[in-house]
Amino acid sequence: MAKTPGIAITGVSGRMGRMLANMVVASDAMHLAAALERPGHPWVGRDLGSVLGGAENGVIVGGDASALAGADAVIDFTAPAATVAFAAQAAAAGIVHVIGTTGLSEADIAAIDTAARATPIIRAGNMSLGVNLLTQLVKQVAAALDDSYDIEVIEAHHRHKVDAPSGTALMLGQAAADGRGVALGEASDRGRDGITGARRPGAIGFSAIRGGDIIGEHDVMFAAAGEIITLSHRATDRSLFARGALKAALWGQGRAPGHYDMLDVLGLK
Repeated sequence: MAKTPGIAITGVSGRMGRMLANMVVASDAMHLAAALERPGHPWVGRDLGSVLGGAENGVIVGGDASALAGADAVIDFTAPAATVAFAAQAAAAGIVHVIGTTGLSEADIAAIDTAARATPIIRAGNMSLGVNLLTQLVKQVAAALDDSYDIEVIEAHHRHKVDAPSGTALMLGQAAADGRGVALGEASDRGRDGITGARRPGAIGFSAIRGGDIIGEHDVMFAAAGEIITLSHRATDRSLFARGALKAALWGQGRAPGHYDMLDVLGLK
């Protein structure tokens, strides 16, 4: 039997990390090669199967990049600083890096671009098929409508989310800006409080809702005098993000170095 790709999971104690680990173990198309947590975490040095509440599986949770040895891809839903470090480590190891981390700064993305010169990196603010299709629709609608249509990206997430707008909202805003042929940084309107004055023509607005256990809801509203067009996506099961990340890890095997996204993985470019 041919050897299946070995997958390393970072932040394995988190909700997404646990889900990814369990899905890899259950898959016939890949195997779990490594699991990582931050140095000093109580899971480091312990058998992953055991800490997940099952039988031992021989994968010992590591606390540094040496745990990546033998992996073919690393899947990373952590925090910006950790993700930038993992990008450099994946580049040094020559393995695929799949990034689902959000809240990355321009400097973080520049560092990831540098790492992508040496290895395939697949980064997306959202790994779902539906959301990536939605970005294409948003771009097309924005291109078809003039700036008499106000664009507002409205997103809702659980109370624990630490960044706003969400990575997905920024993807959708960028799609709208691309459709209009404008720079998102110049068109973006993210803060409204107090006496703000009338809405600026051509602005792409962002509204963020945080509460409860909402997995992810995104609407892009095109509002003009007399009509509103709304494009929407609702995530009802967090596993869709994990499935997308695993698809990306397999797609990246044998690819040339470069900074890819889910549109590449899904063949939508």
